[in-house]
Amino acid sequence: MKANKLSVGDKVAIVSLSSGMLGEPWAKHELELGDKRLKELGLVPMYMKNALKGIEFVKDNPQKRVEDLKSAFENKDVKAIICAIGGSDSYKIIPYIFENNNVKQIIKNNPKIFTGYSDITIVHFILRKLGLNTFYGPAFITDFAEFELDMLPYTYNAVKKFFENKLFDIESSDIWYKERVNFAKDQIGVKRISNKENHGYISLGKDCKAQGELLGGCIDVIGRMLGVVDDSFDNKLKSNINECHKLVDKYKIFPTKKEWEGKILMIETSDEKPSPNYVKKVLDKLKHKGILKVINGVLIGKPIDEIYFDEYISFYKDYLKKYNVPIIYNVNFGHSYPRGIMPIGVKCEVDAKNKKIKIIEKMFNN
Repeated sequence: MKANKLSVGDKVAIVSLSSGMLGEPWAKHELELGDKRLKELGLVPMYMKNALKGIEFVKDNPQKRVEDLKSAFENKDVKAIICAIGGSDSYKIIPYIFENNNVKQIIKNNPKIFTGYSDITIVHFILRKLGLNTFYGPAFITDFAEFELDMLPYTYNAVKKFFENKLFDIESSDIWYKERVNFAKDQIGVKRISNKENHGYISLGKDCKAQGELLGGCIDVIGRMLGVVDDSFDNKLKSNINECHKLVDKYKIFPTKKEWEGKILMIETSDEKPSPNYVKKVLDKLKHKGILKVINGVLIGKPIDEIYFDEYISFYKDYLKKYNVPIIYNVNFGHSYPRGIMPIGVKCEVDAKNKKIKIIEKMFNN
């Protein structure tokens, strides 16, 4: 189910569905900066009741996160929902949604723009199960509160598409940026280290065209959803993955093989910079489920700071070659900067021969 596009003057809700860092005193300058940027876009930011209560409160109260999500969907004045940031435990909200018919119905009956990435991958799958289209895209802290004097141009232009209802090409950014290492207040106005994009889109599969609805997210989080662990993980992380997998499995959050038929799989790697060996374990799980046999194509995000850039090329090219589908690598979504928007549930055309990606279905109702 599709939402309506944004208009100047619309209210947008900010929610903390994973980490609660937006409410910490040391993040106040980021809160103020993101607030300013949204207002410059002509939007009216609304902070849900529990969104600014800090890391420990949000961590200990997943039911309060769901209350905020419910309130945002229920409020007729709210036209979009923006996640504060990712984290590691958005899976904890699952039972508070699926054990509450009232919450489910409110979400189902009030489609609106929802954007976020990283750990929010799980929330995208939750909302997809409830019948909503969502956007794997910008988050409040990382994008609207960007420390440069303005939002990164590529991301800004992507956000402006929330105000339109046009078909468009997802183009490669001309530049890419290194991740920041210092987020102190005195860094506001300090430019990121930027690099010319020397690669553009790279075709790793069959040189052909394919169409399908977009579906996917952060491969690390998909791995958690599927219970994939690595020997290098500590016991705390293994426990987190086990708990996540149990909830995802119990409430059938992850799509079945049949639901993946004809989709364009989109995957990207996190700021944890997973090795090709871990990515292989996740893809092995998808292969075991028969998913890789039924998808129409693959889009792979640019790795943050180009870590494992060449290693990923070799790995993906070899691992996916037998599926005989178009594969485009180095796409600007996910953890690498700048990031665009990927409309989940909307039809996309992947043209590997000409290295083009097109959104060929309108994203909104109006």
